[in-house]
Amino acid sequence: MSKNKIPVTFRKRMILYNLLMIVCIAFTISIYTYSFYKKDAIASEAANSANRLHLVSSRLEIAWDELINIVQNCAGRKSLFLTSGRSSRTSETYGIYASEVLKDLCAISGYNQYIHKITVYEKDSLFIQAGASYGSWNDAESIMAAPWFEELLNKNIQEYTLTLKDNPFPLNAKTIPRLMPLIRPLQYSKRRSPRDAWVCLTLSPKLFQDTLGLLSQDKSVLIMTGDFSPVSSMNMEAFSHRDLEIFLNAHQDKTGSQKVHLSDMDCILTWERLSVSGLILCEVLPLKNIALNPKAIQATIGLVFLSSILIGLLLSLLFTRYLTRPVMRLIDHMEVISSGDFRRNPAIESDDELGIIGRQINEMSSHVSVLMENRIRDEQEKMNLEIKMLQAQINPHFLYNTLDSIKWIATMQHSTGIVRVVSALSSLLKNMAKGFNEKVTIRQELDFLDNYITIEKIRYIELFDVEITVEDPALYHAGIIKLTLQPLVENSIFSGIEPSGKPGLIQIHIYSREQVLYIRVRDNGVGITQEDIDRMLKDTSRVTKHYMSGIGLPNVDRRIKLVYGQEYGLSIESQVGLYTCVTVSLPLEFHERVFKEGVS
Repeated sequence: MSKNKIPVTFRKRMILYNLLMIVCIAFTISIYTYSFYKKDAIASEAANSANRLHLVSSRLEIAWDELINIVQNCAGRKSLFLTSGRSSRTSETYGIYASEVLKDLCAISGYNQYIHKITVYEKDSLFIQAGASYGSWNDAESIMAAPWFEELLNKNIQEYTLTLKDNPFPLNAKTIPRLMPLIRPLQYSKRRSPRDAWVCLTLSPKLFQDTLGLLSQDKSVLIMTGDFSPVSSMNMEAFSHRDLEIFLNAHQDKTGSQKVHLSDMDCILTWERLSVSGLILCEVLPLKNIALNPKAIQATIGLVFLSSILIGLLLSLLFTRYLTRPVMRLIDHMEVISSGDFRRNPAIESDDELGIIGRQINEMSSHVSVLMENRIRDEQEKMNLEIKMLQAQINPHFLYNTLDSIKWIATMQHSTGIVRVVSALSSLLKNMAKGFNEKVTIRQELDFLDNYITIEKIRYIELFDVEITVEDPALYHAGIIKLTLQPLVENSIFSGIEPSGKPGLIQIHIYSREQVLYIRVRDNGVGITQEDIDRMLKDTSRVTKHYMSGIGLPNVDRRIKLVYGQEYGLSIESQVGLYTCVTVSLPLEFHERVFKEGVS
């Protein structure tokens, strides 16, 4: 790692990750704010559109009420034309009077200019007209000849709605092709047929156009009859009337506002149905025309974005500090451990994941502490053993010189048995002083064993014999740990043959199979129980009363396993009263360092 490179700590990474997350969240909130602002603007425009339509509908409802009242007054108030005390009037005078009354009714209305004509007709007695257009004597016949006359005359007043019909008056049919007629039969007439006495008011669509003129000129508004016939419109050229009809047919609500797709444009359609006249008012507002304040949007989004960043950063710092605190405790405790202090620290333990790690660290440090204590104890024991070995080696020549002196005294006194024992003992002690785990050849080990057998035969006055068989002469040069055979033979003598009270035979068979060296020591002594066999190999501290037995069978087994591995060592087979057979297994090895003395 470069010296100039700044290390990226866990805390810094968390802050960076949190900052990235905060920016993403702030960006998302900003987008949502913009979307909300846009939706709010659309909703506000839709509400304004509904208010505008309600304003128009209120004006039209008032106009409808006044016009209906005029028609109703003409149709239902007899006194309007036949006042008491005036029955002697001539027909001409009566006609002039009725005409003037009719004109006054129109004048009283605030919508006089939109009454194209109002005609009162009674067969063979009455025909008068008033209104904004000129009339003729043929107008009554023209009205009665219109295809819509019978339908409207016989319609119930509660079902009466405005409809757009062809102009029946020939004089101005070209300039005003369509009118909205209202027809009611005269209730006071003695004529039996409604066709013979009626009042007809024809309303000019100019009323609706002028009403739309009250609105802003950039709005797209349409007024239709209940059967979707256009009455008046403003800026509706870009929109399909058929699409509007399909939509409004599917939505029968009195009022409403909904996002629709008209003429390849996304629009807000607001509509209102007039309950009395049956007219339908609708306004189309393209979404692209909705005015949004860019500066206000930018300021709002910027404020939201910066606020989100600042709040998120503050929360991130607090969260990071809270989260990294246990991590820092773990780091501090690891530094304490690295300094050699393995004591537990309960502060790093908790129920979360970091607490579990802290608990494992405490357990590991406790385990390491135990291992360190064991190692110190083992090193101390090793040192004590080394001291004892060094003490045992203090001036060994003193013992050897003493044995030589005993040997020469025995020679001078012609005590051959003592000479043989002293010589064998001196050889044994010299070999033992070199260490138990030193490797020697089979031949060297057999020479050492021969000295031991010599001593024991003199002691037991030829109580036992030893037969040695080496299957392959090359095995004499195979390596073996020193003092492997002596404990086996010692065990055969003291635990097998001596307790039997009769002469015995010890057979030693040395052979190899598949790169494994086997040494089998068999005696015909008293044998060993299986329980004693199991206990014997486990108890490495067993020391018998015999001076050479401190090595013991468990010692031999343990040394072989330590040097060669657990798959090697001793196996014991015995039958009480008949025999005991101990087999040693170890790797077959020929190494110059091991048997250099045997080769020579």
